[in-house]
Amino acid sequence: MFIHLATRFLMATAPEVLVAGAGPSGLLLALELCRHGVRPRIIDPLSGPSPLSRAVVMHARTLELLDRHGLAEQFIARGEIGRGVALRRAGRVAATARLGRIGEGLSPFPFVLIISQDQTEGLLREALATTYGVQVEWGTSLVGVAQGAASISASLQQADGVTGQVHIAYVVGCDGAHSAVRHALGIGFPGGTYDQQFFVADTVTEGLDTDADAGRLLEIALAPRTFNAFFPMPQSRTRIIGLLPAGVALEAVTFADVQPALEAAEHIRVREVSWFATYRVHHRVAERFRQGRAFLVGDAGHIHSPAGGQGMNTGLGDAVNLGWKLAAMLRQNAPEALLDTYEAERISFARLLVATTDRAFTAVTRASAWVSFMRTQVVPRLLPVALQLQWVRRLMFRTISQTGIKYPHSPLSGGRVGAVTGGMRLPWTAGPRYAALHQPGWHLLSVGPVPAAWAQAHGVTATEVAAAAGEKPGTVYLVRPDGYVGLAAPSFNEAEFSLYARHWGLAKRDVRDEK
Repeated sequence: MFIHLATRFLMATAPEVLVAGAGPSGLLLALELCRHGVRPRIIDPLSGPSPLSRAVVMHARTLELLDRHGLAEQFIARGEIGRGVALRRAGRVAATARLGRIGEGLSPFPFVLIISQDQTEGLLREALATTYGVQVEWGTSLVGVAQGAASISASLQQADGVTGQVHIAYVVGCDGAHSAVRHALGIGFPGGTYDQQFFVADTVTEGLDTDADAGRLLEIALAPRTFNAFFPMPQSRTRIIGLLPAGVALEAVTFADVQPALEAAEHIRVREVSWFATYRVHHRVAERFRQGRAFLVGDAGHIHSPAGGQGMNTGLGDAVNLGWKLAAMLRQNAPEALLDTYEAERISFARLLVATTDRAFTAVTRASAWVSFMRTQVVPRLLPVALQLQWVRRLMFRTISQTGIKYPHSPLSGGRVGAVTGGMRLPWTAGPRYAALHQPGWHLLSVGPVPAAWAQAHGVTATEVAAAAGEKPGTVYLVRPDGYVGLAAPSFNEAEFSLYARHWGLAKRDVRDEK
C-alpha cells in the first residue's frame, strides 16, 4: 500500500534532490528518497549503463539495507555466496578456511555475496523505474553549482552541448573519485597513492581448486614478492587481481603481458578474458561531506584500497544514511542539525576505514622478508585454525560485514540497555522486530505493551516484540529509519522520549499541509 501511494505521489511532484551519478550509491540514494516520499532526479554523464563488473563483493549489512526495499533475494539469486578462502603457495592450495554462514545468528544474511557491479546497478535501476517511475538521465553532466539560501542552482550540460540550469533543494555528488560536484564545491581530497601497480581481469580460468564440500573458493596466492587473488564469480567465471610485474608500464600493458608469468606461477590456464584493466590504489577522504545544500556520497567522498571489499558497500551505507535525513528535511519538521549528522557519522567511519584498509593492504603487498615470511609460512597455518573458533568467526564477520558500524558519538545517539547503546545497528533477531523495520520511518520497539498514543502523536510505528537475550520487560528502543538505535532505555519515560522527538523533529507534521 505504501509503495503504491508513494508511486502516485512521486509521479505528481517535481524533483527536489538532484543525484549526480548513477552508480550503486546514486541509485540506492534515489531509491531511499523515493521510499520516504521524495522524488529525485538522477543524472549521469555516460551514454548508458556501464557493462564493467568492477566491485564484486556485497556484505551482510548492505543486503539488510536492500531487504528494506524487498530486493535482497533478487541480489542473492543473481550472485554467488562466498564459501571460503583457499591460500595458495607455489601454485597449489596450502590451506583452506571455510566461511559458509559465518555470521549465523548475527544477520539474516550471514555470508558474503559475490555479485558484479553491473548486475547491482541493473537491479537498482529496475527497482527505481518499475516501483517509482524514476529513470536515469544519461548523457547529462553537472558542470557547476551555486548555493542559495532556499535552494541550490546546478548547471547541467547534455551530450550534444546544450546547457541549462535547474534550481533544486539539494544536490548530492555520487559521481566517483573524480567527482564534478566535489570539484565544483572546491572541497579538498587529501590523501595519497600507493606505489604498487595492479591489474584486474574477468576471465574463464582452468586449474583453480574446487572444495568438494564448499564449492569454489576465493583463492589468494601467498608468493613472497607478489600477490594474486582469484574471486569466484557467477556463471563459472573468475576475477583475477594481481600486482603487475616490475618493469611493465601501467599505460601500455595488456593481459598478454602478464598471462605467461601468471599461468606458470599458479599452474592455471586462462581460457577467456572479457575485461582487463590496470590501476593504482589511492587512499583519500574529502575534507567535508557537506557544504551547504550539497553533499558527497561514496567514492566522491572517500576512496581506499580494495582490502575487504568495503568500497561499494560503504558508499551504499552513505546513501541510506543521507537519504532518510534529506527526506526528513523535506517532508517533516526536522532541524538543520539533522543534516550535519550525516558528515559527523560517515566521515569518521570513512577515515577509520581508510586507516584500517591501509594497514591490511600494506600487510598483503609489502615485499619485506619479514612480511613475506608471515604471509607464506605463518598465515596458512594460523588462519584455518583461528576460523574454527566461534569468537574469531563472529569478530571477523562483524568487522567485514559492516554490521559492526556504530555512531556512539553522534548527536542522534542516546541511552543504553545492556550491550545495546544508542548509535548501534539494532541487533538482529528473527521475527517482528526485524520485519517491522521494513516499513519506512522511525520505529518504537517495546518489550511488552507499547505506548501507542505517544507513537501515533509523533508519527512513529510502534511494535511490541518478544524479549531477546539480555532484555527485560519494559525495554524500549527508538530506532532510526536506517535501522540504527536512536534512543535506548530500560523503560519508557515519556518526558525523555518526547524531548528527543522534539529535538529531532519527530512530531507528526507534513510540511506540505502548510503550503
